[in-house]
Amino acid sequence: MIHLLIEPFALGFMRRALAGCLAIAIAGPPLGVFLVLRRMSLMSDVLQHGILPGIALGALVGGLSVFAMGIGGVLAGLAVALIAGFLTRATGAREDSQLAGVYLLALAFGVALLSARRGIDLTHLLFGSVLAVDDLALTLMAGVATLVLPVLAVIWRPLVLESFDPDFLRAEAGNGGVIHGVFLTLVVLVVVAGFTALGTLMSVGLMMLPAIAGRHWGETLPAQVIAAVAIAVLSAICGLLLSYHADLPAGPAIVLTAGGFWLVGLLAGPQQSLLRRLAHRAHPA
Repeated sequence: MIHLLIEPFALGFMRRALAGCLAIAIAGPPLGVFLVLRRMSLMSDVLQHGILPGIALGALVGGLSVFAMGIGGVLAGLAVALIAGFLTRATGAREDSQLAGVYLLALAFGVALLSARRGIDLTHLLFGSVLAVDDLALTLMAGVATLVLPVLAVIWRPLVLESFDPDFLRAEAGNGGVIHGVFLTLVVLVVVAGFTALGTLMSVGLMMLPAIAGRHWGETLPAQVIAAVAIAVLSAICGLLLSYHADLPAGPAIVLTAGGFWLVGLLAGPQQSLLRRLAHRAHPA
């Protein structure tokens, strides 16, 4: 048991990866719960692909600097969200189609840039590596979590109201667009912060899968947030252990672990699970 559970975290790079992933596990799932509540779950997928060209440009300008790639990723993620929103308003087309078009172009452009730059391991950028979590990357991940949580606490009440009744918030306060913009900015920051350990293609996994699983373990919004954070923390720990022992990239290992917790909740959770539905059919009273 010591060899399986404790010995891996005696290594410095594993401790840094664990600390960084725990920061994302605490800051990301509450945002994921709101994305699910607002029926914007696929927005996270759009943003994780949309940050790739910014990360590529950051690598071209500043080398493999976490700071340069992080700044580029934040700017690219915000640009994708703003461009898709502008095209939706300008053309009257469905927002999902505009998001799909923008993020596919951004993904292809980012991969092309990274492929043109020799010396960059594309696999590590796309799927993550625990070896890439150095002190600077850890500072970025912890700093983002430190920023996201207080800002989310400040906008919590209007964000809940805007999620359930945006027209009422707009009529009473008139700042629904500001709240939405701040919320998307927080999502972009978490996605960018997670790319070092989890990769650009897996960075939303620790945010969205626990959030989806939390709906099977909590009835109220606060209960779902608590359940999502707990699942994300367990997924980070177990996923890193799986990555170490099975020699897998950190991103897929953590996402697979979170997916396992989601499947357990889907099958046997106390809320909206298959077992609960079967029991209700057997005893409708």
